[in-house]
Amino acid sequence: MTMRSYIVGGAVRDALLGLPVKDHDHVVVGATPEQMIKAGFRAVGKDFPVFLHPQTQEEYALARTERKTAPGYHGFVFHAAPDVTLEQDLVRRDLTINAMAQAEDGSIVDPHNGRQDLQARLFRHVSDAFAEDPVRILRIARFAARLPDFTVADSTNALMRRMVDEGEVDALVPERVWQELARGLMERQPSRMLEVLRDCGALPRILPELDALWNEPALRTIDRAATLGHPLEVRFAVLMRTLAAVEPIQAVCKRLKVPNECRDLAVMTAREQDEVGRALALPAEAIVTLFERCDAFRKPERFAQMLLAAGCGEGERPQGPHLARALDAARAVNAGEVAARHAERKTEIPGAVHAARVEAVRQVLHQDN
Repeated sequence: MTMRSYIVGGAVRDALLGLPVKDHDHVVVGATPEQMIKAGFRAVGKDFPVFLHPQTQEEYALARTERKTAPGYHGFVFHAAPDVTLEQDLVRRDLTINAMAQAEDGSIVDPHNGRQDLQARLFRHVSDAFAEDPVRILRIARFAARLPDFTVADSTNALMRRMVDEGEVDALVPERVWQELARGLMERQPSRMLEVLRDCGALPRILPELDALWNEPALRTIDRAATLGHPLEVRFAVLMRTLAAVEPIQAVCKRLKVPNECRDLAVMTAREQDEVGRALALPAEAIVTLFERCDAFRKPERFAQMLLAAGCGEGERPQGPHLARALDAARAVNAGEVAARHAERKTEIPGAVHAARVEAVRQVLHQDN
């Protein structure tokens, strides 16, 4: 049997859409692991045979089939052998637009009409085997955030609803849910991810707090954060702002094992959004107390991120620049010099530093007015 290599999946899809192609995944038909290693490839796959090309370091996987053996997305048995065909490998993929391959001569192998669905801007499942892996619901939602002009085919949405009803989504582990949500938040239009999850009934299982307070205008603010190119921490904080209270945000973060940086910024943004909103009317004392409560002197970058999150979706707000100037002035106070002046009465040092910072901020407020 002749060994043949094909580019598959996202690289083919993105090239046909005219999008930049970041990574190339390859499928090899008609080869054994021994032949791959003999050809100079390095084995890296744990669950099934995957190899790194000796020059490009791109991944080459042997063509394989898979069989569902247990609930969730861990319960699969894979079979890779030289007699597994390219078509058998492609049929196990999630969407028709991801089930195309490009041969070495550049021709496209498209057994499931993926090109047609690309033109129709449709996410359509390849086969009922889609229902065996609940991660695929999250992936479709993430693809919708990346390709916001695509819609989910009715038949695929119905299948996703059935998966939700049968409890497949409940088998997802928190780390994987967070991984897909975080990737979706970093796409072009994150609100589309949430809409797709809600349309199929998965959002109440994954983010019941957000589903209960569903507010489309508020969710558009996350798209503004994406348009402005804000980092993940800011985008997550903007999303969590729709919950309007610290307790549900903490519940989400605990359940999904959200990284500390994202959790801390989201909690701070929700806790301080009212105070930040009336910043122009706050006296210097209250502003410095805000800085202290937010640990802004030690972590000014995080405070700046909070101002970005607080300002998303409401046009240009003067509160952000106002507080940023005040923080610069307060941080310019030399705490060491203040401490030296109170060396014999050390208990007075914190109050003296605070007072110096208040005075510095007061000067800024005077200039702004």
